Parts: sequence; structure tokens; C-alpha cells
Amino acid sequence: MFHEFHACQHADAPTLVLSSGLGGSGRYWADDLALLTRDYHVLVYDHAGTGRSPAVLPTDYSIRHMAIELLALLDSLDIQRCHFMGHALGGLVGLELALLRPELLQSQVLINAWSSPNPHSARCFSVRKKLLLNSGPEAYVQAQALFLYPADWIAANGPRLADDEAHALAHFPDTDNLLRRIHALETFDVAADLSRIHTPTLLIANRDDMLVPWQQSRHLANALPNATLVLLEYGGHASNITDPLPFQRALRAFLSTQP
Repeated sequence: MFHEFHACQHADAPTLVLSSGLGGSGRYWADDLALLTRDYHVLVYDHAGTGRSPAVLPTDYSIRHMAIELLALLDSLDIQRCHFMGHALGGLVGLELALLRPELLQSQVLINAWSSPNPHSARCFSVRKKLLLNSGPEAYVQAQALFLYPADWIAANGPRLADDEAHALAHFPDTDNLLRRIHALETFDVAADLSRIHTPTLLIANRDDMLVPWQQSRHLANALPNATLVLLEYGGHASNITDPLPFQRALRAFLSTQP
């Protein structure tokens, strides 16, 4: 898989692995790298079948497949211990990593994640699939901002969104791959296994998330043995982009407590 390793100036710094959401592109984290590389070696990657990681995904593709692919990448880079941060679908990958290889993770940060399906998100993804199949990639990409960002942020960031959407269309994934990735997150369910995950975990959720109800993170906080929930008031589904300072304060406060 395509990946980039952003080295910290401190050679003995720990490694932080970043996993993006449904889009799968490491480009999602571009705004965060300057801050994170002060204290960490940072690994970003494009998920298989997205961006710069071409692949034909199997029909039974799952979040567990994604976690196994990431483990193969980490093994190839001889990364035996790391911190992990995942956004939405990326957070589901983190939960699978914690189940498959708990000794790998020093800590994990899960942003607007979940452990099992919920009716609201199912409705959102049903609409997105219909847009993709009936109206095409351009409509799918244009609608994406409505699910990710607050209305006032969309209104104030037209040029940036136009650039992002042009890039997304130019690198739009194979339709079958995208549908298989959506199916993987729609069917993900590890609710019965959460008590087995003892990795120190920060859960960041947003009250105004239009895609994933913040109560999904509250459930994770209640079910995981070693988890803390930070609930942000503003920022939508991608508050690390739309309102970065509160997000960064929560992130740094948590990471500063980890070895």
C-alpha cells in the first residue's frame, strides 16, 4: 500500500499511525502533520483500493481485511509498537487492530467512531450509495461535504471545497471498491468484544456530527475498559479540519499521558 513516513526531528520519538475514513486517503491528515511530527514519527497511508493504493477488493471485504492489510504494512516497516489514530472508518480499523494484535498498540484515538450499526448512519450511507449509483461520482463527491462539515464552515470555505472535490473526482475509486468499503462499515459489529480491548483509548466525538451520532462514542466509552470520551460542541464529522484547536487540545492532553 502507498504510504508516507514523516520523521520527527527526535530520532527516538514514538510512531503514530494515522488511518483515514471512508475516502481512505492519507491526504485527509495534511492539516495535522505539522503539529504531530513535533513529537512523533507519523505514518500515513492510502487504504487498499483507494487513492494511490490500487487493488481489486473482494466481495466479502470487511474492516478486518483492512486491519490485516495495515498489519502487513507495519510488519514490512518493522513497526512493532505504535500509537494509532483513526477517523470514522479508520477508527473501526483501530478497534480491529486492538483485537487482532493488542501488543502493537500503545494507545489509540478514535474520532467519531462506532462499534455496531445504528439506524441514522445506515440511512446516510443508503443515500450516499443511491447518489453514487443513480447520479454518479460528481453528485456523490458534492454531497460529501454535507455529511462531513457544519453548514457555516461549508459556506465560508467554498474555494477549499472546490479544490478538494476536484482532487477527489480526479482520484475517484472504482465504484465496486467503494461499495464494498461502505458495506464493510455498514456491517461492522464488535460490540460483544469491546470488553477485551484494554488499549488506552481516547474517544473524540462531536455533538453536531451529521453522519454518526455522538452517542456511539459514549457507548464505546462505557464499554471499553480503559477509555476516555471528549465531547466537542462544534466541528461536524471532521472537526480536526473544521475546528482544529479544540481537537488538538484534546489530542495533546491525552497523548501527553501516554508513555
